[in-house]
Amino acid sequence: MENLIIIGKITGAHGVRGEVKVFPLTDDPRRFLKLKDCFTCGPKFEKPEAIVCQSARMDRGNVLVKFENVLDRDKAELLRGRFIAVTRDNAVKLKKGSYFIADLKGLKVIDDDRGEVGVVVDCFETGPQFTLEVKRDSRKNLMIPFVKVYCYEVNIEEGYIKCKMPEGLYELYS
Repeated sequence: MENLIIIGKITGAHGVRGEVKVFPLTDDPRRFLKLKDCFTCGPKFEKPEAIVCQSARMDRGNVLVKFENVLDRDKAELLRGRFIAVTRDNAVKLKKGSYFIADLKGLKVIDDDRGEVGVVVDCFETGPQFTLEVKRDSRKNLMIPFVKVYCYEVNIEEGYIKCKMPEGLYELYS
């Protein structure tokens, strides 16, 4: 488990006064409006740098963020492609049965019929639900719908997800 949680990706500069455009990677983009202390980092949390959010505002599905000490477009442009992350203490509180994607990555996936099938390498939204991408030894990655009917037990502390894969899914990726 990482100590940082990624909440957005900086997609570029906005205007000439140092604002950046952020694509939110959180269920609640309005959380940026109260953001103060955060970090910028690479996609795997590399090179985290503390930064202070001065202000934020919503803009057509994105968030425009102004950081302290980022005073012009050139400085803002240097942040393009970096991610905004917060510490777990500053992360939103999750409802029971909800998880941070960072916590799911690395969990073993154990199927009722096949035993351990692989390790979660990613989780992404696919329409109405999320999908787990599971890396297997020397075979194509497996995509499993992350819904209670298939993934019925998640144990972050013990490092596993128990599932009952849909009929025929495993064979699709053989």
